[in-house]
Amino acid sequence: MLPSKLPKAVFLDKDGTLIENVPYNVDPARIVLKVGALEALKQLHAAEFKIIIISNQSGVALGRFKEQDLIAVEECLRQMLASAGIPLDSFYYCPHHPDGRLAQYSTGCFCRKPSPGLLFRAAREHQLNLAASWMIGDILNDVEAGRRADCRTVLIDNGSETDWQISPLRRPHFTAANLLDAAGHILSLEKAAVRPTAAAGSITLDTSVSV
Repeated sequence: MLPSKLPKAVFLDKDGTLIENVPYNVDPARIVLKVGALEALKQLHAAEFKIIIISNQSGVALGRFKEQDLIAVEECLRQMLASAGIPLDSFYYCPHHPDGRLAQYSTGCFCRKPSPGLLFRAAREHQLNLAASWMIGDILNDVEAGRRADCRTVLIDNGSETDWQISPLRRPHFTAANLLDAAGHILSLEKAAVRPTAAAGSITLDTSVSV
């Protein structure tokens, strides 16, 4: 299949982007979606983006919770999204940390953001067009992971990023106030990239649009 015919995705950081950031939380009762998150995902789903979570979960390596505890977290998120008619296509997480307390998880890896390993895994498993996909997160490690996977990127500037070590790989294509704002940027660009031609019912790509 031609890359242009492959499905596209929005990759979402979890904590601080999709849900309120409660450090090391695996209690479904404490999971709260960010204001506007469901409306944002409704719009992106309607635009035929797959919805995929990409999350660092170093609490596993640090001994704060067990890897199997993330099953309940994923199920809670699936139910929250499903209540609004939004499928969660996949939930990918990295349990590693180089300074972890548990030997089996205390390792360097290619899946912990800013490495792009989980995005590449998602692309393989869902046959995605990464160049047509987006990574949305609230720190520059999310941006770097997206750029290294050849995705476009949005940084949610909500105060989570405090280091601001900028480099070409860590420069977002857009900055947004929240997930709904990010969806607006993405969908505006989607609409600008296709426009009707003189022939009824046909479209052409507007190659003048770039990010």
